[in-house]
Amino acid sequence: MSENSSYKTRKVITIGVVSELTGLSERQIRYYEERKLVFPERSEKGNRKYSFADVELLIDIANKREEGVQTYEIRQDMLRAERKKEKKMRRELLRGEINARFGIQKER
Repeated sequence: MSENSSYKTRKVITIGVVSELTGLSERQIRYYEERKLVFPERSEKGNRKYSFADVELLIDIANKREEGVQTYEIRQDMLRAERKKEKKMRRELLRGEINARFGIQKER
């Protein structure tokens, strides 16, 4: 297991177990995959494998759906959050480059 991979992000859980953990049917889980809300990996035999983070995400999606939020809206929110995260990372990278260039030490 790599340093960046934690138990929470490793894709090792089968769709049947995910169904039991979330209370969603396997069909609902596959539908959320079709709608690009969750991205399982595939085993050599083609079986879907999910992570604990995916399970948490599916529970969050199910809760939003119960509140009447459409899958399109959920996907748009996910994309906005992803863009915001990328923007923050770019800002931090740029700040680090500027600090390195001008020898600025981070205050503790």
